[in-house]
Amino acid sequence: MTGLAELATLAGISVGWTDAFGTPQQVAPDSLRAVLRGLGIACDSQGDIAASVGALRHPAALPPLLTADPGGVVRLPDGTRRAELTLRGGPVGAVLQHTRAGVFLVAPEQPGRHALRLDDSETTLAIAPRFCPSVASLTGKPRAFGVAAQVYALRRDGDGGIGGFGALREAAIALAQRGADALAISPTHALFAAEPGRAGPYAPSSRLALNPLLADPECLFDPATCAEAWQQADPGNQRAGWEAQALIAWQPAGTARYAMLRALHADLSAQPLAAAAFLAWAGSAPGSLHQHAVFEALHAEWRGRGVWDWRHWPADLRDPHGAAVTAFAADHRAEVEFHLFCQFLAARSMDATQQAARDAGMGIGLIADLAVGMDPAGSHAWGSPGDLLTGVSVGAPPDHLNRDGQGWGLTTFSPTALARTGYAPFLATLRAALYHAGGVRIDHVLGLRRLWLVPDGARPTQGAYLAMPQDDLLRLIALEAHAAGALVIGEDLGTVPEGFRPAMAARGLLGLRVLAFERDRHGDFVPPADWQPDAVAMTSTHDMPPVAGWWQGGDLDWQARLHGAAETAPEAPPEARAGRRAEAARLWQTATDAGLAFGPPPPPDQPQPAVDAAVAYIAATPCALAIVPVEDLLGLAEAPNLPGTTDEHPNWRRRLAVPLPEALARPDVAARLATLGWRTKA
Repeated sequence: MTGLAELATLAGISVGWTDAFGTPQQVAPDSLRAVLRGLGIACDSQGDIAASVGALRHPAALPPLLTADPGGVVRLPDGTRRAELTLRGGPVGAVLQHTRAGVFLVAPEQPGRHALRLDDSETTLAIAPRFCPSVASLTGKPRAFGVAAQVYALRRDGDGGIGGFGALREAAIALAQRGADALAISPTHALFAAEPGRAGPYAPSSRLALNPLLADPECLFDPATCAEAWQQADPGNQRAGWEAQALIAWQPAGTARYAMLRALHADLSAQPLAAAAFLAWAGSAPGSLHQHAVFEALHAEWRGRGVWDWRHWPADLRDPHGAAVTAFAADHRAEVEFHLFCQFLAARSMDATQQAARDAGMGIGLIADLAVGMDPAGSHAWGSPGDLLTGVSVGAPPDHLNRDGQGWGLTTFSPTALARTGYAPFLATLRAALYHAGGVRIDHVLGLRRLWLVPDGARPTQGAYLAMPQDDLLRLIALEAHAAGALVIGEDLGTVPEGFRPAMAARGLLGLRVLAFERDRHGDFVPPADWQPDAVAMTSTHDMPPVAGWWQGGDLDWQARLHGAAETAPEAPPEARAGRRAEAARLWQTATDAGLAFGPPPPPDQPQPAVDAAVAYIAATPCALAIVPVEDLLGLAEAPNLPGTTDEHPNWRRRLAVPLPEALARPDVAARLATLGWRTKA
């Protein structure tokens, strides 16, 4: 093994891997160096490589956090002579085991964070509960159901053309009244206030802050005050036009909504109760939110000068703790306070929504969505660059769905930074997601095991796998989930590493099982009775065509359009449509065999019986939780997002035709909800 390969292996980078087609692959030296640099590991010369190998083999310092299971074995640094463990009741004996393999300590049975002193050093020993909270423990039911919705897509009178927490609150109450225990939502992370048109929820500026465009001012101000603020922001009532549209006009509607929020902030002194609530919140808000507010003010200033990315700002403004940034914040105090006010209003709105969901009877309530990473041009990367991987993008290797691989343009936490900081950035992000919700869906949860990293400027096929500290991360997730009393779902779709799903299940994380993907080795659909119990059953996801669209073949038409199969009125080729009809017939037959469908398959232009069968299908599974996207609940045909597209498809722009509580009264929708309700009684 060469020095570079040895260093990469010690750092957790796979120098070779097997692709989804069974072909062994080797990672090029340039890619290995790029990932090593992204981890902050020197590798430019043979001297650098030798020094880095030595540092990884013999760490100089005790890590600030160790994790373990109750009664588990903890590996301690070589040479440790004595240990003292302090639990809540006081110090307890800690017996060390010295073996040829190293020095070990048996962890206590009591979950929690405990002080551990080793010789002259101190660390924290985090003992994880054996399992995350379950659906049964949270709802009192062996099986429950919920609905998934894109927050921005929900309608409410006077919303200005963008759905938010007010509409979400009304939807949660209406769904709770019909037996739902959960409402899974799209990510609510902060994006970029200076450019509302950048609306992709999975490319946030920061996962520690919220998106103010979703805030509901009426959680703090009376309707008359909100109406006056809208009048100041939009005297020509352009918002009426945006509200009538089927697609969100993010840039103009978002700009107007921020203007309305500015009017509320400017009038805060005339609202003493609201002002007092804001000041009390601001006094205890995390420093990360204050830092995000400063970034927003700076970002707007420099975007106005034609510089969008903070990495191109003057050097002194790239240091969030430097004198220049401090001076800017002081000179722009009102602007910084406005962005902090936006965070306050968004947080209060989401809290009110979760409380309303629980008060209405939901056992879980909101299930937040934690994006896999963040935009490297965003506020987290500016404020805490040492937390993150640099010079590489998270993505996916080539697979059966995308033979070119994917580079998502996102960064995420560096495992070396996590170890150095006692996992502080990860814990802060997880707590931010759980603070306003009753559960969390972790996007691309496979990233807890390994990440596919693509060097900047390289093709996705030129990436490499980086191992992540899976056991530590899973333990900390269980610890935080218990502290919050929350459900944890992992989006485990794609190329799943061997043994990862059992590791998730052993910790009590629920995986996702999606109807279109649940097939046996012959390609037949798995009968509902044979689905995995410790998972979430879904009819589709936001990245897939809803059942009606799949049945009609609308996704095939989109693919034909994108690949130029026809210049005018593009449609899928006949062979693709024939293949889809064969698949549809197989699904219908499996549903018929299970007693969930009757008669011959409906034709493509009559997809609603297929939607009914799909909802009944997941309702009949033993999965602990069934979640139906609102698109399938309403029998819609178009997906919120089409992966691999930007402007070609209206990603993250589709709005529901009517407010969700109104749609739930439709006979076909009420029947689907009744079907889901039966699973909680079986």
